[in-house]
Amino acid sequence: MMPRSLRAGLMLGATLAVMAAPALAASDQPWRDKRLPADQRAALLVKAMTREEKLRIVHGVFPMIMKDRPPGVQKSAGLVPGIARLGLPDLLESDASLGVAAAQRDDDEATPLPSGLSLAATWNPQLAYDGGRMIGKQTRQKGFNVLLAGGVNLVRDPRNGRNFEYLGEDVLLSSQIAAASIRGIQSNKIVSTTKHFALNAQETGRHVLNAVIDPGALRESDLLAFQFVIEQSQPGSVMCAYNRVNGPYACENPEIFNALKGDWGWKGWVMSDWGAVHSTKAAVMAGLDQQSGEELDEKPYFGAPLKAAIESGEIPEARLTDMAQRIAWGVFSSGLYDNPVKAGGLDIAADAPVAEQAAEQGVVLLKNDGALPLAAGARRIAVIGGHADVGVLSGGGSSQVIPKDAIRMAPPKGAPAWGAGVVYHASSPLDAIRRQAPGAAVTFDAGTNAAQAAQAAKDADVAIVFVTQWTTEALDAPLALADGQDALVEAVAAANPRTIVVMETGGPVFTPWVDKVAGLMEAWYPGARGGEAIAKVLFGKVDASGRLPVTFPRTEAELPRPKIPGADVARREEVVVTDKPPPFDAPYPEGADVGYRWYERTQAAPRFPFGYGLSYGHYRYANLKVSGGQTLTVSFDVTNVGQRAGLETPQVYAAGQGLTHRLIGFKKLALKPGQTQRVTLAADRRLLSRFDTAKPGWTLAAGPWSVKVGRFAGDAQLTGSAQLSPGRIRP
Repeated sequence: MMPRSLRAGLMLGATLAVMAAPALAASDQPWRDKRLPADQRAALLVKAMTREEKLRIVHGVFPMIMKDRPPGVQKSAGLVPGIARLGLPDLLESDASLGVAAAQRDDDEATPLPSGLSLAATWNPQLAYDGGRMIGKQTRQKGFNVLLAGGVNLVRDPRNGRNFEYLGEDVLLSSQIAAASIRGIQSNKIVSTTKHFALNAQETGRHVLNAVIDPGALRESDLLAFQFVIEQSQPGSVMCAYNRVNGPYACENPEIFNALKGDWGWKGWVMSDWGAVHSTKAAVMAGLDQQSGEELDEKPYFGAPLKAAIESGEIPEARLTDMAQRIAWGVFSSGLYDNPVKAGGLDIAADAPVAEQAAEQGVVLLKNDGALPLAAGARRIAVIGGHADVGVLSGGGSSQVIPKDAIRMAPPKGAPAWGAGVVYHASSPLDAIRRQAPGAAVTFDAGTNAAQAAQAAKDADVAIVFVTQWTTEALDAPLALADGQDALVEAVAAANPRTIVVMETGGPVFTPWVDKVAGLMEAWYPGARGGEAIAKVLFGKVDASGRLPVTFPRTEAELPRPKIPGADVARREEVVVTDKPPPFDAPYPEGADVGYRWYERTQAAPRFPFGYGLSYGHYRYANLKVSGGQTLTVSFDVTNVGQRAGLETPQVYAAGQGLTHRLIGFKKLALKPGQTQRVTLAADRRLLSRFDTAKPGWTLAAGPWSVKVGRFAGDAQLTGSAQLSPGRIRP
């Protein structure tokens, strides 16, 4: 039986074509009428296509590895030939999320944004929009028109090698940041994806693992995050993931495609990840619309095999029409059709401040025993480790942005053979610290010898130790710092009690020495101006305003999966995905209780909780009002009671009817000394509901709900409660 999402899509396409044609019959190319909505224009365009033209646009190639790359086609992630006679442009695709990825282009230039977790740590959707707008502009200027961005997979395992591309463990936070970024990208009239749909939560065995989760819990967690993104940003395309979900591969999975295309009514196209297609009929009939980078699959499933299946009637012609129409909708709805790209005009100097502001607000101050902010009059500052003299670390893999001035270092043992190695962006924290303290003697020690570093720190007024954790796509990462960095921090802290540690990591790491240092900052992978951003926060030129988008554990034993599923399976290094380990299950017993909700459920105490972060300012919360009924509405005052202007992020958590506390609202506030701002937040009812797969739909139970307003998960500056009325919500 055809999935309901496809039945709805096929009927919609046929209806629109019939409705639109008579009114515009006098025009040879009625789809060019900009007054028409995107879905009608798409239907009219596809009606004019031949079968061969429809088949042409449902599969693409991988220019980065093409043997005979056409003249003028850049090395990049993807190329899908357009249809010139109908004005449909070639789809020129670039990897993204953190900027316009280099894709082995040696003469590249682009502005790298901070990592996804850094962006999420800002808790500031406006900065996400600004960053998306900037990289979308550069995408167009570099001659691309589809950006493979919008990673919104929830961080279910802190060891996932791609966590740095994603936006944390919470549905509301990650979806609001992702949606704002996608809106910023598509404001440039190009297409953005959202990815990786769905449950791409680890890199170990990503091509073969089966993510096993209760279907209702899946709808309440990862799929709800994607649903919010779809509703709030309408991306032109969704990229499906490598892994299986409850059996079928994500790219041929009726369960998740029915949610996307049926329940949510989304009109765009689903493209595969590169090397994620395993069939023709099963994938097409489940809802996959386009095979990407077909060279990485066993065969071009959407090429000759699809043509043969259409001609034989094994796959309905109407399904091919639906696939083409969805692609056309993405091109029209984004504005790309009416605004072809033209390369040129890149202005790196003007764009870098966007990355710097995001990095500043993404730095999270985790500990401060009075050592910060640093006094401008400090005479002797010892900077140690982390290649702070060179630049700031970035994450590896397909999202890698490598500007011309980047510094490349050899990859560690076991790193993917196809990667670019370890890359530092040329924004030296050492140089930035010297600029902030021009009268100080600022020395540098590489940190390769702990005893030598301790001696360098001994006589300094303050020692700043930089530690790093390199993570990459295709490889999960241990939580313990490598290369003796823990011993380095211990030695320096023993030599100088005013030791501050700055971490540049892809995600949470262990901090066994935290009680021995005076200050601790998480800077993530901070992007093009990361060194400058770190120095400004150290010296208090900007407030420490970042808040954790993920929980930092004390040990692996407290995680839902203490051992990474499949970790004992031999891993292959080649790009070709036919060279794979045996399949295995990856169970998700936490269900919808991801991250901080798992900690509440198990009553474990993390090292640093979700939402946590210290500030240089002081704030007071008061005058809470909670009202119920159809949803929770929460109002309260936040007052800056300190002596300096700053940024505060109040967070609202609710629990009831057997559900653990979850984030239902937040607001980043800029407050001057003495200023009070009233905050009012209303919860999306789905955040308070359970998803019933039998009905299907959301059920909001009646009864009392408790509310906590605080600075992080588990904090309660204010508490209240309200009664909610029962109700049903459509899927």
